[in-house]
Parts: sequence; C-alpha cells; structure tokens
Amino acid sequence: MGDSNVDLGKCFEIINNLVTEAGRLIARNNETRQDFVCKSGDIDLVTQTDKDVEKLLMDGIRQQFPEHKFIGEEESSGDSGVNKLTDAPTWIIDPVDGTMNFVHAFPHSCISVGLKVNKVTEIGIVYNPILEQRFTARRGQGAYYNGRRIQVSGQKEVGKALVTSEFGTTRDEAKMKVVNENFATMAKHVHGLRVLGSAALNMSMVALGAADANYEFGIHAWDVCAGDLIVREAGGVVIDPSGGEFDIMSRRVLAASSPQLAQEISKLLTQFYPQPRDD
Repeated sequence: MGDSNVDLGKCFEIINNLVTEAGRLIARNNETRQDFVCKSGDIDLVTQTDKDVEKLLMDGIRQQFPEHKFIGEEESSGDSGVNKLTDAPTWIIDPVDGTMNFVHAFPHSCISVGLKVNKVTEIGIVYNPILEQRFTARRGQGAYYNGRRIQVSGQKEVGKALVTSEFGTTRDEAKMKVVNENFATMAKHVHGLRVLGSAALNMSMVALGAADANYEFGIHAWDVCAGDLIVREAGGVVIDPSGGEFDIMSRRVLAASSPQLAQEISKLLTQFYPQPRDD
C-alpha cells in the first residue's frame, strides 16, 4: 500500500472529517452572494472562503501528519508557483472548485482533495456541501457517492453521450477560439453538452454515470487529482485529450465512461496546450 509508513485508512478518516468541517464553512457562506477579488486580471476568482477552507484543511492535516506536503490552489498562487510533486505523501487541494458558482450562490461547487504517495493517487474526495454530494475513492477499493458504490455508464457512442466541459477562467483569445471551436464540434456530434462550472464535479458526474465524458483544457492538478481516481475507480478512463496518457501536470484532461468513447472524443477535439504547465 504505497509508502509503508503511511496509514491510508487513518488519512482517509481524517480527511473525510476535515472536509465535512470545511463544508459547513462553505455551506454557511453560500447563502448569500460573496465578495471576491480577481486574480491576475482574469475572471479567476478568489474569496476569503477559499483561503479559510484551505487553511482549515492544511492545518488539520499538518496536526496529524506533520511531514506531509501540499500542492494547493491558493497555496500555489504565491510567487514561488506550484510546489514540485515528489514521492513524499502530498495532498493536492482545491478548497473551492467552482468559485464563480460560489460567489453567485449557484449551488454547484465543491472541495476537491487528493492524496498522492510515491506520485500515485491513493485517496480522492470531491464534496459539494451545499447539495450534500460526497464522492470518495481509495485506490483499488472502488468509488462511492454518499457511501453507495458507483459505476460509469459504459457508454461507447459519441452520439449517445452527455458530455461536460467548461469555458475556463481565462479570456485568452487563442484559448477561447479553441474552446468555442470544440463546443461547436461537440454540439454536432454528442447527445448533449453541459457547462456547469466545476471541473471536479464534472469528473464526478462521469464516475456517477450521470455524464458520459468530460474534457477540459486549462485545469490544474488540484481540479483533477481526486476526480481522476474517482473516475478510474468507477470503471472509467482518464487520458490526455490527444488520446495519449493522462499527465496530471499538463493542465489537460479527458475522462470518459469507456476507452472507445475517450478515443472518439479525442479525435474530434481541436487540441490546446496551456502554458505554463503545473510542474
């Protein structure tokens, strides 16, 4: 089970409790529209809640596991950028994924937490505290929604697939061109297209079998670390949108209910390679 001195059962229990506590903080603050500041002139938002939730989670983990490391959204927005991923137990945290929804009190945002040991994801949790949706997975032990075992739909045909994606938080023209081109292509080929505003919940919907695929360019490691494990433990596939192997630091993801569907969608997509990468 990964590093011999990592008690994954204890890690799982502790993070579940911390996420519940952090969720109360989000749910309380989601009752009204929030004040926010824009990061770097984009529509990438950060609220006090993001900071508070990240602090609560990191402090709680440090208390139990002082030697563990972190890669987190708010933590990575400083001058030093994203921490390097090492073999050390590393928690990859997005305190509020779907901040745009959160500031508008649209009840579709979540806490996303993954634990990597020896660079392998062992634990994933995606929790929407406003609607009480909790997705969990441990490597080799299946994926769960509110404690119930879940499975992907197994859909193989693009024409029958409900697909999720996002506009993303950047208004960069080259990126927007590709995003819009892909929406136009997808609209022609898929059964339906959804843009709900949270990368982690999009992936969780694939795991649940509620959506059949999700693709996005411009996400970060903390948006997809938990979702990647949850989808795979639910029997789905996670690859690079070009059809190759998934690279968590590439800021590109394609999750699907079957290898066939993943490959079909990868062939339809116009590719985009966001810079800088997360590593």
